[in-house]
Amino acid sequence: MANQGMKIAVIGGGSSYTPELIEGLIQRHHNWGPLEVWLMDIEKGREKLEIVGDLAKRMVAKANGTIQIHLTCDRREALAGADFVIIQIRVGLLEARIKDECIPLKHGIIGQETNGAGGLMKGLRTIPVVLDIADEVQELCPDAWLINFTNPAGMVTEALLCYGSHHKVVGVCNVPVHMTATVADMLGVDKERIHIHFAGLNHLVHGLNIFLDGEEITEDLLQRLTDPDQQMTLRNIDPLPWQPEFITSMGVLLCPYHRYYYKTKEILEEELVQFQSGTTRGKVVKEVEEELFSLYQNPDLNEKPSQLEKRGGAYYSDAACQLIDSIFCNRQTIQTLNVQNNGAIAGIPYRSAVEVNCVVTKNGPKPLAVGELPVEINGLVQQIKSFERVAVEAAVTGSYEKALLAMTIHPLVPSDQTAKRVLDELLEAHHEYLPHFFSSQR
Repeated sequence: MANQGMKIAVIGGGSSYTPELIEGLIQRHHNWGPLEVWLMDIEKGREKLEIVGDLAKRMVAKANGTIQIHLTCDRREALAGADFVIIQIRVGLLEARIKDECIPLKHGIIGQETNGAGGLMKGLRTIPVVLDIADEVQELCPDAWLINFTNPAGMVTEALLCYGSHHKVVGVCNVPVHMTATVADMLGVDKERIHIHFAGLNHLVHGLNIFLDGEEITEDLLQRLTDPDQQMTLRNIDPLPWQPEFITSMGVLLCPYHRYYYKTKEILEEELVQFQSGTTRGKVVKEVEEELFSLYQNPDLNEKPSQLEKRGGAYYSDAACQLIDSIFCNRQTIQTLNVQNNGAIAGIPYRSAVEVNCVVTKNGPKPLAVGELPVEINGLVQQIKSFERVAVEAAVTGSYEKALLAMTIHPLVPSDQTAKRVLDELLEAHHEYLPHFFSSQR
């Protein structure tokens, strides 16, 4: 396929992340031939789309790249004839995220955009919109690969795989790439020398085995991680240190999001302090975005600014662009992706989304068999998968009962009474983005 040219449609093109994507495309596009990138956003986001689009054009000009940047608020125009479709949307914008964080915290439970009550609500708002996009992809570019970067990525990818009309679907996340890079930095080696067998779910992925130059180093690395100064985290997660004995007894590399499940009390205490001081992550991100868009408007800026790293999307372009390159050029690289299970992890439905290592070919990602997960991690994975499946059914059907059930079975929600109070307030707060609920059983 190489050198025949390519069209990429980016739905949510006005995102502050887009310059990171453009940087990744610039670095790789010479393998693909002429490239058209269509950045699309809703009318309400036109101003940001134009700011980001102008920066993208300056970045391409600086690189002397053969990339044409197009801006549109017409989704069908962006999708027509696309080879790849990237979805990176936020239904309700950052104001909705702030509500997802603050309303649960008001009731004394964790508020976070991909986990627990907040993650459920983001999924309920997002999944119907993404399924509509998938319908248009099937109509306008049926051979395209649909790449989802929209959070909660596991839940959204689950919805696309189980309920969507378009089936060439892959979910991407920067967390496994970030974990690999962090291990490499820890050891002072190039990240290409590190290989990790990843398995689990999005934001609940585990490094089952870690290799350096093909030699397994799992035990040695876990021992190194018992040092609080060596423990990995992300910008949006408090770097609370693990108990050394817990790290070594688990026997696998945990992702930063595991802190929500194994350090719930400490995370909640930190979040409540932020809530009381008006500095929850959503509010911080809103300030960062205002700074970024101010920078993006500078006509002399023609590269991704370093301040974008504060946004939390580091390695996003690595994940998305490596996937595109490997499919388009049949690289057969190994990448950690959210794909249909197809029996890779025992005990998870065949069609459900899992996050596992895949061989990426011209025919898409092929998940590598994992088998049974270690008993130490299998229970939590199964519980979160149950939550995702019920949550997706709630989003698709508009069922209040299913939404309440999903929230109640999530381990970050302590009781059915709390679940009902939080769900009712969140549904009312996001009324305009949940027509499916208010037109059916509510």
